[in-house]
Amino acid sequence: MDWPTFSSSDSPIDQLVKLSRYYGSDPEMVIAGGGNTSVKIDDRLFVKGSGFALANIPAEGFVELDRLKLQKLLDSQLSTDRSTREEEFKTQVMASRLCPEKGQRPSVEAVLHHLMPGQFVVHSHATIVNMFTCCAHGEQLVHEILGRGAIWIADVDPGFMLAQTLSEALKAYHAKTGHTCPRAILMQNHGLVACGNTPEQVMSETDWVLTRLKAHLESIPAADPFGSVSPRDPAEPRRQINIIAPALRGLLATDETLKVVTLDDSPTVLQLVDAQEGSAVTAGGPLSPDQIVYTKSFPMWFDARAGEEPRATVKRLKAAITKHVAETRFPPLVALVKGVGMFTVGDDLAAADTVRLVYTDAIKVMAGARRLGGVRYLRPDFREFIENWEVENYRRAVAAAGKSRGRTAGRIGIVTGAAQGFGLEISQQFADQGGHIILTDMNADGARNAAAGIVEKHGIGRSAGLAVNVTDGTSVDEMIHQVVRTYGGFDVLISNAGVLKAGSVKTLSEKDFDFVTSVNYKGFFVCTQKASQILAIQRLAKSDYWSDIIQINSKSGLRGSNKNGAYAGGKFGGIGLVESFALELVEDGIKVNAICPGNFYDGPLWSDPKNGLFVQYLSTGKVPGAKTIEDVRKFYEAQAPIRRGCTTPDVMKAVYYLIDQQYETGQALPVTGGQVMLK
Repeated sequence: MDWPTFSSSDSPIDQLVKLSRYYGSDPEMVIAGGGNTSVKIDDRLFVKGSGFALANIPAEGFVELDRLKLQKLLDSQLSTDRSTREEEFKTQVMASRLCPEKGQRPSVEAVLHHLMPGQFVVHSHATIVNMFTCCAHGEQLVHEILGRGAIWIADVDPGFMLAQTLSEALKAYHAKTGHTCPRAILMQNHGLVACGNTPEQVMSETDWVLTRLKAHLESIPAADPFGSVSPRDPAEPRRQINIIAPALRGLLATDETLKVVTLDDSPTVLQLVDAQEGSAVTAGGPLSPDQIVYTKSFPMWFDARAGEEPRATVKRLKAAITKHVAETRFPPLVALVKGVGMFTVGDDLAAADTVRLVYTDAIKVMAGARRLGGVRYLRPDFREFIENWEVENYRRAVAAAGKSRGRTAGRIGIVTGAAQGFGLEISQQFADQGGHIILTDMNADGARNAAAGIVEKHGIGRSAGLAVNVTDGTSVDEMIHQVVRTYGGFDVLISNAGVLKAGSVKTLSEKDFDFVTSVNYKGFFVCTQKASQILAIQRLAKSDYWSDIIQINSKSGLRGSNKNGAYAGGKFGGIGLVESFALELVEDGIKVNAICPGNFYDGPLWSDPKNGLFVQYLSTGKVPGAKTIEDVRKFYEAQAPIRRGCTTPDVMKAVYYLIDQQYETGQALPVTGGQVMLK
């Protein structure tokens, strides 16, 4: 992000918003909800509120506090008991709010911001800075590199104790240098604080620190930071990913919905997981409070075994998780697998990706700290304090609040043929109801663009677009693998891709017949075959878990269609596959059903002006006496007693029913407005 443009008409709050977003948008400075900023206006302090991320914080995200009350708090005597003290501190910080009716909660570091002499304050967790603050020799190095321009704050409890320590350090700095404002504050295992009377001054002081620390780091020869790296078997990681990720989804589930699990096998991660000393380095504990908040204190290590069957891998993973919980008290949010990569866990992709970003940053910090002479971990008592600290539990709760709880909440779906029409609308409504949805199509650009629209509406990670040719096993296998890499697996496959070439049995070409049959019949087989392998592993991990494969069939799969035999034949065959697959896959907890919609007149299949069915049926004379496309449409609308075409909401009610219903498989559910009535 470029340095923002500040104008003379900007208020201090406007400037603070721009400054906050500038640093909040840089992952080398701030990750997730970490970091905080503020501005002082006379006797008021506006500081970032809990639950807001700097990258997109609005003006309303800052809490207005009374600085006189904050100063009084700093001078007060609080309990010596940690928990009691922090409860008292929180209560008094909340009491300093000037607009308590807004229900905002200020940053726990509000008093720190009040103490800093500059009008604007930015507290960041810059990666390069934390390589030094998390280094065993960090204090010495910082004094050598930054001299008297910086203050070093040794590890201290956040909140009240940090504020008191900073207050004393500022007094000592003034007595020693004659200056009231240091160029920077570096806090052990906690990051950087810079201030200034203008945003430009904050940037200048921050850049001063970053430039000097980076130059020193680059002067030290680089080597493998975690020891020698083992060579990888190029054929094995893909197979392991397709087992471990879906297994973790199920094994770590806390209710009926599975977790989202995302993979990182970037060079940064592999230099740790494949290294001789990687496990020992991470066993030292967390480096910063943010790491504890977002990733828990310790990752889980797991050794993949080449050629091991899924059932055995799931059994070993379950044992590893049980051991990890017994030792750390928490289920793992980070799983490091030698030869494979790092799997991170969340209730949605945004949460899982936050864990990934934070722990990847921790790997960079550990690598830099080792290059500088060794890692300084948080003290065990400090780690346990943060793990149980109410303030950070609140931050986690705020981050998790507001999640959608619609009909598909917590579920991950794949829709084929989703770049437009019926498939696109199914995908959009699946996302509207709280689910993650992957749009797949031969038209890869169309799928990606459509997914981008869903993301814009619902948030990062809620959708993705992928290329697929449903008639090609290799293509489907690659699409499924990409879904597993990003989401860990999926819960619902909606096999919607379909084509239609109308024509008489007397004249239809073999090429057109093969094309229609390949997509509509073989395509469903190929997708089910590949998808069922992942869904079965999730069932191995969670024995009461049910997943769904739903074929979007047609009323033409329930009764013949004049001069449309290729299409009807493929759809009839699809019902046979549904019934057969249902009998076989029920042992894997997979329900297989079909939805047989009536005619979807408003989609491109029917209404495309060049190749739609209205045009095809008019040209082939399928509707006797029809002179115009409107004649064809009226003819077909009259076939249904309800006298209209099928719509996406009609079909989605059937989708929700089949997902919710755990006592139904092998069914062909008509949604035809009464045009086809089952006997």
